Amino acid sequence: MPSKSSARLAALTVAAVCSAASAVALTSPAHADSVRIHDVQGTTRISPYAGQKVADVPGIVTATRTYGSSRGFWIQDPTPDDDPATSEGVFVFTSSTPKVAVGDSVTVSGTVSEYVPGGTSSGNQSVTEITKPTVTTVSTGNAVPAPTVIDAKSVPAEYTPAGDGAANGSINGLPLQPSTYALDYYESLEGMNVQVADARVVTATDPYSELWVTVKPHENRTRRGGALYGSYDSQNTGRLQIQSLGATADFPVANVGDTLTGTTTGPMDYNQYGGYTLVASQLGTLKSGGLQRETTRKQSRGELAVATYNVENLDPSDSTFAAHAAAIVNNLQSPDIVSLEEIQDNDGATDDGVVDASGTVNKLIDAIVAAGGPKYDWRSIDPVNDQDGGEPGGNIRQVFLFNPERVSFTDRAGGDSTTAVGVTKVHGKAQLTASPGRIEPANDAWKSSRKPLAGEFVFRGRTVFVIANHLNSKGGDQGLTSQYQPPTRSSETQRHAQATLVNAFVKSILDVQKNADVIALGDMNDFDFSGTAQILEGDGELWSAIKSLPKSERYTYDYQGNQQVLDQILVSPSIRRGCDLDYDSVHINSEFHDQISDHDPQVLRFRP
Repeated sequence: MPSKSSARLAALTVAAVCSAASAVALTSPAHADSVRIHDVQGTTRISPYAGQKVADVPGIVTATRTYGSSRGFWIQDPTPDDDPATSEGVFVFTSSTPKVAVGDSVTVSGTVSEYVPGGTSSGNQSVTEITKPTVTTVSTGNAVPAPTVIDAKSVPAEYTPAGDGAANGSINGLPLQPSTYALDYYESLEGMNVQVADARVVTATDPYSELWVTVKPHENRTRRGGALYGSYDSQNTGRLQIQSLGATADFPVANVGDTLTGTTTGPMDYNQYGGYTLVASQLGTLKSGGLQRETTRKQSRGELAVATYNVENLDPSDSTFAAHAAAIVNNLQSPDIVSLEEIQDNDGATDDGVVDASGTVNKLIDAIVAAGGPKYDWRSIDPVNDQDGGEPGGNIRQVFLFNPERVSFTDRAGGDSTTAVGVTKVHGKAQLTASPGRIEPANDAWKSSRKPLAGEFVFRGRTVFVIANHLNSKGGDQGLTSQYQPPTRSSETQRHAQATLVNAFVKSILDVQKNADVIALGDMNDFDFSGTAQILEGDGELWSAIKSLPKSERYTYDYQGNQQVLDQILVSPSIRRGCDLDYDSVHINSEFHDQISDHDPQVLRFRP
């Protein structure tokens, strides 16, 4: 999944389609027979005038964008046609600060363009614009067309039509059916003045001054106020991104479950970071929902607590060590074993050949002690420089932390960055050939990706095999609002290959010892209902324990208004059938604007 700290300014910048400045004139009124906005927009996603020049298109200025590289203004026809498929608004791209004001009645001549945010390779839909404009102001101080209200009744329950097979699965050429499909409905409002009221926040404010709300308060609602993404057919049609045309300093700082009370009004836009977006000229008032970070229970003396936690590119220069330590000690209650993902080397993203991460890990261990936690020990294997993906130079890897007062690690020499760990049979029991060791690190499935780290632990005389994973990310996948429906999930090809290897390794342990306690955990970068999860689970070798939770609590990540599972702890049959399995997705990050990681940690407690 793309990191929320990816370099961009989504709320401020959209790539320019051209660099021509607008010309402003005060001349005669528009011609009575001129092309109107609904003619320009047409009844599909692509304008019938795309690439053509149009003259004297009339409209009222509803909003202006005076910042970034996508400067311009929106106009709307105050005299709409009777076709709900045709939008009455359009964006006029000026490239420089527009010289019109809200309420101006204007005519616009220029070239109709279909701009694809993120470029055509992104698979995104296009935005119909008028570019290289000549603008004629007819009058000023006019009433702005009343906003179209978007609410639970107006947004259809179905998300999108299937793409046209003759057009490689694109929906661009299909006639819009705004009463049937949510994406068609939003497209039919492109460029128009729209409004939501008393909308619940379902993704917290991010560093780019944007948040997500839902206009369907009961749609797949989670216990803490979000919207669950529970299947590929549950896209949550009521989700809408909110940005602001005003100062970012005034943007509401919201958590999941908060509400934008009153009305939020502005033009309907589309961008590469989430698709349809209400760019607000008027923002509602934020009302707190009072969401608090969760704390799991302490494991009992006879329970082994195993956790996974993605600490998001942690390196010694970060300011989050104390916060991560407090989370591990207080919110996670000091688990016996913690699989950490995204531990960077000692100089972070400096790409100088350093791969050692002892400075990063020991700084976290010291912070845990300072927070009142145990003095953890740790094991890991340094990757080959710049071969495991992630931020260049960062050399992210998985690390085992373990509390030596509660659990011991079985060290067995031979594990390194390029040697494959195996399984042998000793006295009728399974045993790793190296501990820690890496699973098939030379296999192409792990190219530019993290290799799983396997280790043997002993708790109260019982061996537990733990495999720490960080599978291939979702980077490059088409978004849910793609013009291609269903969207292509290109990243899962590699992830499926990785899951196959992990499952095969677990199976090799169980083939030797049927009742072995095996745990595969980490940032799987895929959903509990995904093909990746199915491959990991195989024929029962593993089971994703998050499925033991009620559906409304099954999420570890919040992305574009959808709460979803990316982090998982999977267990072998002996653990699943022990009747004492206790799982907790500890929500301390994903729902909050001041998160220290974009992932929520997971904790499993059981009696080996």
